[in-house]
Amino acid sequence: MEVKTSLLDNMIGVGDMVLLEPLSEDSFLENLKNRFDHSEIYTYIGSVVISMNPYRSLPIYTPDKVEEYRNRNFYELSPHIYALADEAYRSLRDQDKDQCILITGESGAGKTEASKLVMSYVAAVCGKGQEVNKVKEQLLQSNPVLEAFGNAKTVRNDNSSRFGKYMDIEFDFKGDPLGGVISNYLLEKSRVVKQPRGERNFHVFYQLLSGASDDTLKKLKLYRDFSKYNYLSLDSAVVNGLDDAANFRTVRNAMQIVGFMEDEVQSVLELVAAVLKLGNIEFKPESRCNGTDESRIKDKNDLKEMCELLGIEQSVLERAFSYRTVEAKMEKVSTTLNVAQAYYARDALAKNLYSRLFSWLVTRINESIKAQTKTRHKVMGVLDIYGFEIFEDGDNSFEQFIINYCNEKLQQIFIELTLREEQEEYVREGIEWTNIEYFNNAIICDLIENNQNGILAMLDEECLRPGTVTDETFLDKLNTVCAEHQHFESRLSKNSKFLNDHSLPHSCFRIQHYAGKVLYRVEGFVDKNNDLLYRDLSQAMYKANHSLIKQLFPEGNPAKVNLKRPPTAGFQFKASVGTLMRNLQTKNPNYIRCIKPNDKKASHIFTESLVRHQVRYLGLMENVRVRRAGYAFRQAYEPCLERYKMLCKRTWPHWRGPAREGVEVLMADLQVPAEEFSYGRSKIFIRNPRTLFFLEERRRQCLQDLATLIQKIYRGWKCRSQFLLLKQSQIVVAAWYRRYAQQKKYQRIKSATTVVQSYTRGWQARKLLRELKYQKRCEEAATTIAAYWHGTQVRREYRKYFRANAGKKIYDFTIQRILQKYFLGLKSTMPSMSPIDKNWPARPYLFLDGTHTELRRIFHLWRCKKYRSQFTEEKKAVYEEKLEASEIFKDKKALYPSSVSQPFKGDYLEISKNPKYQKLSSAMDEKVLLADVVNKINRANGKGTARIFLLTKKSVVLADQKTGQVKASVPLPDLTSVSVSTQSDGFFALKLKEGSASAVKGDFLLSSEHLIEIITKLHRIGATAADREQLNVDISDEFLVQFKQDKVCVKFIQGAPKNGNSVSCKRKNNRLLEVSVPSTA
Repeated sequence: MEVKTSLLDNMIGVGDMVLLEPLSEDSFLENLKNRFDHSEIYTYIGSVVISMNPYRSLPIYTPDKVEEYRNRNFYELSPHIYALADEAYRSLRDQDKDQCILITGESGAGKTEASKLVMSYVAAVCGKGQEVNKVKEQLLQSNPVLEAFGNAKTVRNDNSSRFGKYMDIEFDFKGDPLGGVISNYLLEKSRVVKQPRGERNFHVFYQLLSGASDDTLKKLKLYRDFSKYNYLSLDSAVVNGLDDAANFRTVRNAMQIVGFMEDEVQSVLELVAAVLKLGNIEFKPESRCNGTDESRIKDKNDLKEMCELLGIEQSVLERAFSYRTVEAKMEKVSTTLNVAQAYYARDALAKNLYSRLFSWLVTRINESIKAQTKTRHKVMGVLDIYGFEIFEDGDNSFEQFIINYCNEKLQQIFIELTLREEQEEYVREGIEWTNIEYFNNAIICDLIENNQNGILAMLDEECLRPGTVTDETFLDKLNTVCAEHQHFESRLSKNSKFLNDHSLPHSCFRIQHYAGKVLYRVEGFVDKNNDLLYRDLSQAMYKANHSLIKQLFPEGNPAKVNLKRPPTAGFQFKASVGTLMRNLQTKNPNYIRCIKPNDKKASHIFTESLVRHQVRYLGLMENVRVRRAGYAFRQAYEPCLERYKMLCKRTWPHWRGPAREGVEVLMADLQVPAEEFSYGRSKIFIRNPRTLFFLEERRRQCLQDLATLIQKIYRGWKCRSQFLLLKQSQIVVAAWYRRYAQQKKYQRIKSATTVVQSYTRGWQARKLLRELKYQKRCEEAATTIAAYWHGTQVRREYRKYFRANAGKKIYDFTIQRILQKYFLGLKSTMPSMSPIDKNWPARPYLFLDGTHTELRRIFHLWRCKKYRSQFTEEKKAVYEEKLEASEIFKDKKALYPSSVSQPFKGDYLEISKNPKYQKLSSAMDEKVLLADVVNKINRANGKGTARIFLLTKKSVVLADQKTGQVKASVPLPDLTSVSVSTQSDGFFALKLKEGSASAVKGDFLLSSEHLIEIITKLHRIGATAADREQLNVDISDEFLVQFKQDKVCVKFIQGAPKNGNSVSCKRKNNRLLEVSVPSTA
């Protein structure tokens, strides 16, 4: 069963001030303090919510709390802002009534947070869906953008809204949000150029400098140092608890969600940077020849950077700061500006630029969040606007005057709507209506806004009047017109009673507001109301190439010059307030009154004087009195009967009839006087809170008795249930124990049986083992006896033969054992399988010498065969060439041993791959078996010429090394023999067949480092060719070479070389070439 709580349950103090007894200002404050000390920050005055700022986070805004207050009656739960938001949302959704939530209070009281809580609650309880979630997200994300540009740190609040905001949230027939429209009121633009001590400029300036990337700041021509900008106060530039860099990223993300394009965001940041640059422009006086002073810009660097940001010609803006053009009918008069006027023009431009940018942001957000459908929408308005501002030091100016005027209008509509709601409810319920006496502040509103002699009208009249206009002339007019008004006071008015009032300065006037008397200083009223921006500056801004600037200054268009004076600030604000009031009167109002508990922004501190001041100017006591003038408490019959039915035996525990009849029976049984209550159509109305508290006290006593009865019955049931549970548990435990005991007993018996069985089987096995061992010993003994007997018989039989053949048998046996031992030892000492391993085990016995040598030869042949079987065809060919070279040159040529370890590579020039020899390679018809560079010996001087030596299966080719041109080609059949020396030189002579075409120039005497390989390959080709004889290789230290017609002897001698270790060839005469080979010894 769901447990329902009520406003009256577990109350700390009184949850609804209407029920406060006795009612006085002191008891009112004491109740607020009592609830605040217990973290109860919300209190009701009827349907009005009082919200105390706790200055700390409280766990009362969780999703569970949202669900707790969802679709619940307003008075069903303890006071909470969610209850008011839910009541407004359900009335809009279910009853089709447009709603408005009015949030008021002074700066730092928590108005902005209250509006966020209302919007977040509505967003949480309304429908879901992709499009709905997008609209909700855009509505919620509009807050960070507006806070960055419209909020600032003040002495009262670190995030103070410096503008009034009214948002209409539009819903469809299901209660899902479709969009919204935001209206802004009176941005405090004077803060742009000057901030009071301890306060700072709007958040966006600090967020931009702290959170923007270095690249962004470079584009905007800004620096991170706050001290470089005159418009930024330094004493409060850094605020504890505010992370400007993180907030800047939040604002950028929020602008993206709301729908700002990237170029729009960049344009906005450029305008913010331009405002900062504008504050750094300073002026100096300069005298003209006619004696007048004019202003000049000191340092034009900031002006230049600002003009580059906005796309304005520097000279145009510089002139606008120095001259002012006044147009009257057909005439134009240009006057110079002195330094003070130039600074005024600069600040006026900065204020206008920023305020118009803020208005553009609101308009741009409205374009994104407006409802797309054109059908009729349900509307919930949320008004977050400044409360009464009363500075105790009397420094109240034009801003406080129009803020307090707005609050007077809100108080007027509050009283009217509250009384109207009371009257409508009484009529609806059939209760007789009695007129309620209350203070009507319409006379104060008329004093301010009357079109004929109201203060705003006279201020406008004074601003438009020709001649010298000052704040003193305005005060004189007020003293003349408003002197007799009962709510107006001035030191110089015609009413002589103020002449001796020294608390009233000469330059001030005082108005008796509904919240108390406020002293206003007239200084600055005229200038702030005029709010003039020189036309030269507007036209200079319009000439900018920046798209957004043109939108912000449409009056600067020369084609649309309007000589009519623009409306004053007071006139515009009065018109805005009038529109707002008309809008609010069409909606059902819901009120949230925000109160600041202390000026230190600290939790758990309740400053009574400060709260008393706010209670007075918020008119909360007046609110309670209006609400209590009729009936203090009302409740529908069903919840009333449900709450108090236990007070009467006839209605407890269930009433079967209509709820109203049950309530009538209940009230009659309790003997409540008839004048203390009245029956409406759906509600019971209780006149005095004492009657309600009487019912609550009776209910509390009855609940205690019922609780005692319930406890008695519950304890009896609990004890019986406990006994039955113990009994059942005992049975279960006993059953499980008996089972456990039997299991243990069975396991013990089984274990004992197993032991007995094991001993028995062991005894039987040992007995059988003894019998088997005895039987085996008997068999072995019989076998032994038989063996000895048979041996004896055999020895007796063969003794006569043994002496004749014993020596031979012993010899054969000994030889057999020696051979067996020899072969087994040879098996274990066998050498490796390498053919070049010459190791072999030593001969153990002399008589095995021949066998040992033969086995060594057989083993060597066998392992050579095994080694050869591993060769590939290519490797086999290489070894065959090496073998053939051994047959030709071994022990014959001193160069041979050094060539054994060198592999025969063949193509040393890589002729097919080298692009240098590509032409030569393409000229060869057959595969080149050998390609090398040789020296062709000249018989005239014995010197060599480098030639490319190519060998194929059919011919020998000599070519030029540099050009690759073929010099000679000799078919192999024309080659008869090759002559070489026995020395370590590389000379060889190719001897050609006489009469052949190749022998025309004679034989070839060549020198090569690869002589062994060349001659071996020539010899192999001749050996494998079937059509020609095998090539002869002549190895001698003297041989003849045929050079054309002459034969020359080539003689090889050993001697000390002249050129290092190289071989030298020298011609001795026409018939002798002597080759000197270095000695190898």
